[in-house]
Amino acid sequence: MEIATDGARRTSSGIGEFDRVLGGGVVAGSLVLVGGDPGIGKSTILIQAANHLSLSAGKVLYVSGEESAEQIKLRSNRIGIASSDLMVVSETDITAVEAHLSNIDAKCVFIDSIQTMYDPDLNSAAGTVSQVRSCTSALVRIAKTSGVPVFIVGHVTKEGSLAGPRVLEHMVDTVLYFEGDTHGAYRILRAVKNRFGSTDELGIFEMREEGLVEVTNPSEALLKERPAHGIGSVVTATIEGSRPLLVEVQALVAPTYFPSPRRTCTGVDYNRMLMILAVLEKRVGLGLGNKDVYVNVAGGIKIVEPAADLAIALAVTSSLMDRGVDSDVIALGEIGLSGEVRSVSQTQKRLREAARLGFGRAIMSTKSSSGVSADGICIACTTSVRTAIDMAFSR
Repeated sequence: MEIATDGARRTSSGIGEFDRVLGGGVVAGSLVLVGGDPGIGKSTILIQAANHLSLSAGKVLYVSGEESAEQIKLRSNRIGIASSDLMVVSETDITAVEAHLSNIDAKCVFIDSIQTMYDPDLNSAAGTVSQVRSCTSALVRIAKTSGVPVFIVGHVTKEGSLAGPRVLEHMVDTVLYFEGDTHGAYRILRAVKNRFGSTDELGIFEMREEGLVEVTNPSEALLKERPAHGIGSVVTATIEGSRPLLVEVQALVAPTYFPSPRRTCTGVDYNRMLMILAVLEKRVGLGLGNKDVYVNVAGGIKIVEPAADLAIALAVTSSLMDRGVDSDVIALGEIGLSGEVRSVSQTQKRLREAARLGFGRAIMSTKSSSGVSADGICIACTTSVRTAIDMAFSR
């Protein structure tokens, strides 16, 4: 028997950054789990996606077990949603949800949240392991047999992991996480599991009064508040999925008043930061043993690749020397334990993004600079951290 592949056809959610993280759009018959801290914007992004899908695909059912239909209507009015094909129901019985689906012939379903749903055939309370497993199984059956994509919201624990049984993540096709400070403007959407696309992509949104607005030029948005010639501030380029992203690495070095100096970082790997500080002490001769060191990546971005090593080293040196690095300098390079600067991948793509935003000089590994060019950018080649520091503070 020949197997048709029409089920892999994607439908745009109407939100470009959301489609990017999904792998290009909503796949028919897929089950997508969206998690994140309370107030981060999970319900907001889903009601916006539901509105766009109802305008392009047909009737969409939005099921809320946490809010009444009147509350959802108030939020919809605030963010400008008024589609006649967006059906909203306040329901927690999973069998009633199936009945609503069959009655209205919905093209997409949104469940907010899976922890509020219950199966009347089970005696346990909603949110328990058995209930979450049973309700998710019902939604999997609905999605796979009817071809209707299903989005579900999942609560998270204090540790930041999805609440409920671990099997919940294995049952769904895609797991998305919302990150960011609830008091800040930007939200980051990541895929930690995706059967239909890459898990390297991320989407960046800005929370406004009218809801979540996609940030189409994230590099510019993340750098717009960067002070010119700021001490302890260096820009690097990281690759997130298929696109380069310019981010600001900040460092603060201050005298310690404790027997053991503090080492704190946000947005970079803690152990990698400790390694870079050790290299600066041993190979460059910087006195950091009696200093507290704080490292931060502005904008809530998390950098997992080693290409930011050189930027971290220069930012720490800048703060220690109390001298700023020129604002048009970008640093790229992995640092080895011998104090060498190693090459990074996709250098041409990183430099092109830096040139687009007006950067004039790039400090990078000699090997990385081989065969690459970018209009308007002067490439400063180096093989060691010591030489890179001399280049950064030579002007």
